[in-house]
Amino acid sequence: MSASAEYLAYLAELLAPLGRIRTKRMFGGAGIYCEELFFAIVIDDVLYLKVDDESRAAFEAEGLEPFRYEAKGKLMQMNYYRAPDEALESPALMQPWARDALAAALRARK
Repeated sequence: MSASAEYLAYLAELLAPLGRIRTKRMFGGAGIYCEELFFAIVIDDVLYLKVDDESRAAFEAEGLEPFRYEAKGKLMQMNYYRAPDEALESPALMQPWARDALAAALRARK
């Protein structure tokens, strides 16, 4: 699992309208922060956005998959769902999805 420097640079540009974007290498991939709020992960150059009970349905309605990994022989799932392919095409298309991820991250903080 990894996240290429080129893909992370592209995502930082794509997500820039949200605020100050920072990436940090972690768990074999990378985490994405906006103004120090952790709201997305990148694994194998795939963007996953934070979800919660309020935002999960929108991702599932689009047929988007959650991030899963295997640990100790068990399949684990995190509250991050794959970003829609079309959202990766422009900042305008990404904004609603990324804002939902930021909102989920804010709610999780409380």
